[in-house]
Amino acid sequence: MPALKLHDTLTRTDRETTPLDGKTLRFYCCGPTVYGPAHIGNFRTFVAQDVMRRVVEASGTPTLHVRNITDVDDKTIRDSQKAGQTLTAFTQGWTQKFHADCAALNLLPPHIEPSAVAHISQQVAMIEKLIAGGHAYAAADGSVYFRVSSFKDYGRLSHLEDRELRLGASEAASATDSDEYTKDSLTDFALWKARKPEDGENFWPSPWGEGRPGWHLECSAMILEYLGEDFDLHSGGVDLIFPHHENEIAQSCCSTHGHFAHHWMHVAHLMVDGGKMSKSIGNLYTLEDLAQRGYSAVEVRYVLISGHYRAPLNFTMHSLDSARQALQKLAKADKALAALSPALPEAKSAGPFAEAWEMLLNDLNVPGAIGSIFGVLNKLKPATLSAEEAAAARNGLHFMLGALGLTLPAIADEAAADVPADIQALAQQRWDAKQAKDWAAADNLRKQLEAAGWLIKDSKEGFTVVAK
Repeated sequence: MPALKLHDTLTRTDRETTPLDGKTLRFYCCGPTVYGPAHIGNFRTFVAQDVMRRVVEASGTPTLHVRNITDVDDKTIRDSQKAGQTLTAFTQGWTQKFHADCAALNLLPPHIEPSAVAHISQQVAMIEKLIAGGHAYAAADGSVYFRVSSFKDYGRLSHLEDRELRLGASEAASATDSDEYTKDSLTDFALWKARKPEDGENFWPSPWGEGRPGWHLECSAMILEYLGEDFDLHSGGVDLIFPHHENEIAQSCCSTHGHFAHHWMHVAHLMVDGGKMSKSIGNLYTLEDLAQRGYSAVEVRYVLISGHYRAPLNFTMHSLDSARQALQKLAKADKALAALSPALPEAKSAGPFAEAWEMLLNDLNVPGAIGSIFGVLNKLKPATLSAEEAAAARNGLHFMLGALGLTLPAIADEAAADVPADIQALAQQRWDAKQAKDWAAADNLRKQLEAAGWLIKDSKEGFTVVAK
């Protein structure tokens, strides 16, 4: 099969995702900072990366997916102390929540998921190499900074001029560093932060004194550990291009002989109701927030992939309603095809949905692919299809659903037409929780339904809601 052609932020061109070793596409995704629940803006990036991986694998190329967990930084330290918990206990709890949300959204788990705290020694070793090479220096307080002027290619990813780099560095530093005067230059950034009283017991020994690693360094050290000096692809949100990814390139290239990532994929921002997401406004939605409004995780996933990953996406409650209708149409089409071809062998090709597959291979054009899928389904007349034709259509549909990571909702029997919409929504949430193996949530929703006077009857195909 042809390879996925994906836009590269560095060269600003669309390039094939061909593995350097000719075998496995090795890629790294910046993971969550685990100090609270991830919101749908975070998950827009993770879902887009998941579709990318699925398309690469569906095209016949194995992957090695590494995604980190940031479990030490200002926010994790601050909030763990507020919660009266150790840093380890606090971050493990939120990591488990993140994993549960990922499962609900049908995200493929990474092959390797390293944490920053578990790789302190690797980070210290990288700093030592940078100091030895003249690319970093220790300040009087025991902090260590990267000397940006030592790397002539600094700014190549973000395509920023020197003045813009200085302005950006000033803004980034003002949000993270309390003392700017320990650095030789405004653009220099922290590799190691000296221990401060507010850190409590969250510090580690180093040749420069007790402290903790800088946020930018974590990813570089873990990438080197698991992907080496050169690897195929690096991904994250557009907000990470500068300074995070720019700093990763600098410290990695200066501490090794490699070129670091050969391809960069960045995902655009998610807006809500046409504006920026904000906790103060009350539109910083989590999966749990949307579940309480009656929406399932697969409906959220559908919305998050419905726009092109490189364009800002506007999230609304209406878009969730539209996603529900679209998924129901897909499920009904699948049910009609299944009546003619019950057996579903492993789907290995797009079949009649070849145009939709080509769109996915062209820079992950998911909205175009979805439109093409519905175009084919609208033309299909199940009553006129032979069993073989129905099988080809159904296998092709499931090939595309697998590439998009979409699971179909259960289609209730006609007898369920009299079931109130809110009860049907609760039943669907229970089914989704069951599919995600979140047994506690599924049992809790079952009890809610029973208390409201309704019973659930499960089958291999789905569920039926009946009055008690």
